[in-house]
Amino acid sequence: MARFFTALGLPLFLLLLSGNLNTSAFSAEPGNANQSEAASTGIPPVPKGTPEEMLDYIRTIRQNAAQPTSREEMMKSMQAIATATVEAADRALSQLKDSDDLFDEAATAKLQSLMMLSRLGNTAASSDLQSFAKSLIEGPSPALAVEAKRLLLVQEAQELFTKRDLEKAPAIIKQAGELLSANPDDAATAGLAMQLASAFEHMPGGEALSKQAYETFGPVFAKSKNDSIRQMAESFQGTLRRLSLPGNPMKITGTLLNGQPFDQSTVAGKIVLVDFWAPWCGPCRLMAPLMDWAADTYGERLTVGKLEVDGNPSTRDAYEVQGIPTLILYRDGEVIARHEGAIAKPQLQAFLDANL
Repeated sequence: MARFFTALGLPLFLLLLSGNLNTSAFSAEPGNANQSEAASTGIPPVPKGTPEEMLDYIRTIRQNAAQPTSREEMMKSMQAIATATVEAADRALSQLKDSDDLFDEAATAKLQSLMMLSRLGNTAASSDLQSFAKSLIEGPSPALAVEAKRLLLVQEAQELFTKRDLEKAPAIIKQAGELLSANPDDAATAGLAMQLASAFEHMPGGEALSKQAYETFGPVFAKSKNDSIRQMAESFQGTLRRLSLPGNPMKITGTLLNGQPFDQSTVAGKIVLVDFWAPWCGPCRLMAPLMDWAADTYGERLTVGKLEVDGNPSTRDAYEVQGIPTLILYRDGEVIARHEGAIAKPQLQAFLDANL
């Protein structure tokens, strides 16, 4: 099945989900206005022809679209391509039976382009999407039914994020979990689930919902036969630990520069700079003298410790340390600042002065 969101690019799908598109200027209904807009963007008129010719036309306008030079041009191009795609797909579908080989591709093109137009403010397209998706869910193609369910879920999520209506979030998480459970190896469904969980995390007041989403989706990801999906489950564990930190700080353990061990009790009430490192890491070894400098310079204002990442994987993963050296400042176990990568003395001093 053709993946038209993939052709448009993942960032666009993320924009659709997060509600960051400014659609006020693109809410025209289908008609002459859209036809003239298509012409202004260089999209050729939809021809008459066979289903094969219609699908060739769709592929051509997507592949040969002019590179936009501004956000406004990009939005107009998206609308023009989606409008032309719906018209061409309709012409193809009018000549096809749902058992024909090309039916799924034409239906997918129409479904996803209606989704695009709906998000761009076209209310008629939104209504058409609902009815067309429901017809596909009730149709004979399992793949189209999954695609339709997924896009209806995206539409609900868009409304939630646009209106900041968190009361509907648990129901959407449940629906996404059910869709994922029924299709545990489908990358597009897994991608939607992942984006939902991440979007809730970055929404004010959404941390608990994000945790609920990760807890719902994680076990399904872990059992997937798709290697890429299964690998995502591994990152869920660290994310869940991090989301559990507010109000319940993780205990940090490590070694002070004098070689003495430290834990949460010995540094309570203090600001602690922890250097996440490994003995095999060259940049980490270069940073070691700077840790001594920081301890000497800031004295009682700062406690400096080191945490060897290979021996502390749970702490490393909980704080999403992806590369070393990484410096993290804590107060009572809660992160107040972090820096990833090697750093020179002036930058380290500026980093500490800004946060002490």
